[in-house]
Amino acid sequence: MSLEKIAVVTDSTAYIPKEQLAQYDIHIVPLSVTVGGQSFKEEKELSTEDFYAYAKQSEAFPTSSQPAPGDFIHLFEQLKSNGIETIITIHLSSEISGTYQNAVSAGSLVDGINVIAIDSGISCMAQGMLVLKAAEGVSSGKSVQEIQQDIAALLEVMDAYFMVDDLNNLARGGRLNGAQAMIGSLLQIKPILHFEEKKIELFEKVRTQKKALKRIEELLAEAVEKNQAQRAYVIHGNCPEKGLKWMNELQTNFPSVEFKLSYFGPVIGTHLGEGALGLTWSIK
Repeated sequence: MSLEKIAVVTDSTAYIPKEQLAQYDIHIVPLSVTVGGQSFKEEKELSTEDFYAYAKQSEAFPTSSQPAPGDFIHLFEQLKSNGIETIITIHLSSEISGTYQNAVSAGSLVDGINVIAIDSGISCMAQGMLVLKAAEGVSSGKSVQEIQQDIAALLEVMDAYFMVDDLNNLARGGRLNGAQAMIGSLLQIKPILHFEEKKIELFEKVRTQKKALKRIEELLAEAVEKNQAQRAYVIHGNCPEKGLKWMNELQTNFPSVEFKLSYFGPVIGTHLGEGALGLTWSIK
């Protein structure tokens, strides 16, 4: 049993339910989103519902920015003064944000505390699953080494796929050109995206949302067969009814998997837009 005092830190893009943050005493460093000319710390100064409402009214495309190293230094110093000896800090993919790098820099600037920064290579509740795994390890008295092994085991089999409802957001965010978006919309093309080598990449182009969700289900079925999907999250972009409906269908089709509902918050919502749906899974 570890007697070391360990704290778990992540950033706001993990979108972990508030009750679990409180239950495990997980610390959050927020990213910021600029919408309608104003900058807000996501989840702290701007709720997800308000973000999507503002984004609809805003003429300018919402943008996001990473926390400054100072935000991490402030939290790390605070944790040190509370007797914490080691911090495990887990962040969204270093290929889509400088958040992880800033956590690493901050860790090297705070003396007298061991900071272990982990690049999840992913985001949203996939990142959140790693954070919860670390927090569960701390609460059950595991050592830092055991917690790192648990996270590595999850990462080994973790997968996530998502589908955007409207291609214009990806075009406005520079991930697709305008002509591709227009043709895609006319043909009802729903691109399935995933993280590959820490970047958001196109996995497949599928006609219609129904076929896209079916394709993601096929990928889940393959993972279930290999016993690599024991826990899964359906993730929605401000469309909880759609997310819940899909989750209930999945639960019926895959009774061995434990399903929960999550969401795309403001920062990730700036890229994927309203109506996006995703599915992430891993082992328990």
